[in-house]
Order: sequence, then C-alpha cells, then structure tokens
Amino acid sequence: MDEWNAAYVRVEDYLRAHRIHNRLHQSRLIQRILGRAAARHAADPAISPTVLAGEESARLMETWFGAMLERRGPAADRLATDGRVALLLCDGSARWPYAFLDEREIPPEFREAMREGVIRAGPDLTVSSMVPRPIDLGPIPDAAGDTIERMERWPVLRTLALWLVLAAVLGTLFRLTR
Repeated sequence: MDEWNAAYVRVEDYLRAHRIHNRLHQSRLIQRILGRAAARHAADPAISPTVLAGEESARLMETWFGAMLERRGPAADRLATDGRVALLLCDGSARWPYAFLDEREIPPEFREAMREGVIRAGPDLTVSSMVPRPIDLGPIPDAAGDTIERMERWPVLRTLALWLVLAAVLGTLFRLTR
C-alpha cells in the first residue's frame, strides 16, 4: 500500500506541476492513471507502482498532446515539450480547467489556442563566409584625425583651442540665463 500511496502523491504532484489545481478533475485523472498502472502492475508485479504511474502519466499526456496538436509519427519527436509550452502559453489549465487530459470533447477555442501556442523553429542554420572589409566613414573622420594629430604636435594650440571652446560654452550659457 505504501508504494501505491507514493505513486498517488507522485501523480498528484505531476498534475499540480501542470497547474491542475481543481481537486475533482485532479482526482479523476489520478484514478485513471493509477487504474492503468494497476493493470500493468498485475501483468508484471516486479515493476514499482510509482514507476508505472509515472510512465502512464507521460503516455497519457503524450497521447493527449498528439490529439490536440494533431501530430503523429516522425513529426511527434518533440510533442511533449511543444504541448507543455503551448499549454502554458495559452494558460489552458486556468481558462479550461476541466479540459486538460479529458477524453470527452475538447472546446474548439482551447484546441485553437493550443495550436497557436506551438513554437515553430525558424529556418535551418547554414554556413556562410564573410570577408572582412574596411569600414569607410567618409571624409569627416579623416579631417578630425588630422586635426587631432596637429593639436598633439602643438600643445599650446591645443590648450588655446580648449580655452576657446570653454569660453564659448560659458558665454552661451550666460546669454541664455539673462
């Protein structure tokens, strides 16, 4: 019995991690998952009920996501991941609390929200070659570079230019405040 209680707690935590907080719906899903695990356990009692419950949870979820997103076969390699992301993006467990993993009819707006929430990868990466080229900034940087070089050669001219710029700024501020 302890192993089945542990399996129950594990499945309950798994559903809670998927934001299934409604106790009635949660209990129905746990009963369904543990029923499937019990049938498999009867066939092979050596496997732990917790392991079987985890496998059945994953299997049930993958089947449901496949039906919701209409993916089967080789296109279903990332089905569980895409389904979980789509469920979180559309906030399905809060907006449609009884529809998650339900075997009955799924609301069409929930199905559409799940399909819109699937993240699609962009184009495949390809190798390209880029040859470095010199950057042409035009004549202004050349003129500024030449001016700075001249000013470095003549420190007195540099000091005089700095004082003239400072006097112009102060004069402009003085005129603006009057």
